[in-house]
Amino acid sequence: MDPLIFSFFLIFASAAVLATLALYTRQPLIVAYILVGVILGPSGSELVDDPALISSIAKIGIIFLLFLLGLDMQPAKLANMLRKALLVGIASSAIFYAIGHIIGYIAGYPWQECVVIGIAMMFSSTIIGIKLLPTTVLHHRHTGELVISLLLIQDIIAIVVLLVITGGFLEFNGAAKIIRVLVSLPLIILFSYVFVRYVLLKLLERFDVFHEYIFLVAIGWCLALAVISELAGLSLEVGAFVAGVSIATSPIAFYIAENLKPLRDFFLVLFFFSLGASFHVDLLLDVAIPALFLGGIILISKPVVFRYLLHGVSETVPVGWEIGFRLGQISEFSLLIAFIATSEALISQNASHLIQATAIITFLVSSYIVVFRYPTPIGTSEKLRRD
Repeated sequence: MDPLIFSFFLIFASAAVLATLALYTRQPLIVAYILVGVILGPSGSELVDDPALISSIAKIGIIFLLFLLGLDMQPAKLANMLRKALLVGIASSAIFYAIGHIIGYIAGYPWQECVVIGIAMMFSSTIIGIKLLPTTVLHHRHTGELVISLLLIQDIIAIVVLLVITGGFLEFNGAAKIIRVLVSLPLIILFSYVFVRYVLLKLLERFDVFHEYIFLVAIGWCLALAVISELAGLSLEVGAFVAGVSIATSPIAFYIAENLKPLRDFFLVLFFFSLGASFHVDLLLDVAIPALFLGGIILISKPVVFRYLLHGVSETVPVGWEIGFRLGQISEFSLLIAFIATSEALISQNASHLIQATAIITFLVSSYIVVFRYPTPIGTSEKLRRD
């Protein structure tokens, strides 16, 4: 049998069984998906021995999800949100860096490793934050816009940090990358606006009776701009988000968003499976105690910091708390930073495992809190289940 087909069979059959048990016991579905990854992946039965392939497939889900969120955001309103979130994004990153650095120092790590640990604590998970965010509930559009704005600011900071860690920021080629990013983003935005206005919307208006054509064009536009964005030195996710925003003002945007939801749900399962499959349980046990302490501090401090910073820019207290809990974990960028810092001999394996373990703890606990407390697409009750 084809390995990919067999892997998909194992993943979705196992996810269906565990999801059924999760629903009967009123547990978040996300936990079932992660457990499937642990059970089938390298730390478990090893029946799925290529989680990197599944992770790559799951990345497509993030592209479509950001496209869907972009469809629900008016460009002028998004620009206003980015301005509002800039100060909060920078201030919160500085605070979380200080927390990570101090706790690393208390745990006895060298100064250089404390710096990397602090950097890893600065960011929140784009994937978890977005995947647990309703995309069509009217009263959550403002919350979603703020979450996206803060995550975009964090992504920019993370890209700069990665260039510094690899040494590229100080080299000519690294500086050229920064310049290319600063030039390419406005050009991509301009290109998307012109193409959508004078080509894409005219095609959709002419052939709008063919629903499968609208579906095909939407997917093609999303993936095309994602690839163009990556080639220009940005990321696939940025391109997909710009693609969605570029057609957000069109009446067809709602129809496209509704029809892409099944794709989102399919890739949601694959992503959380890949997260579970990437866990190395035997290595993480070595740093369990400091990781529990650091993870606990992060889970407590992030909601509090976001609540007060957002209140300082005139957001309501409930909105501040909700955004804080939705961004109450560390990020996939944290894992990437740990990997690169280890390969560059900037930190030890022990420090890298500390970051990995903290990520796992905050991913799981934060997801539990959000799923049980706020509306999500995978809520455990009818009241909290919102697309």
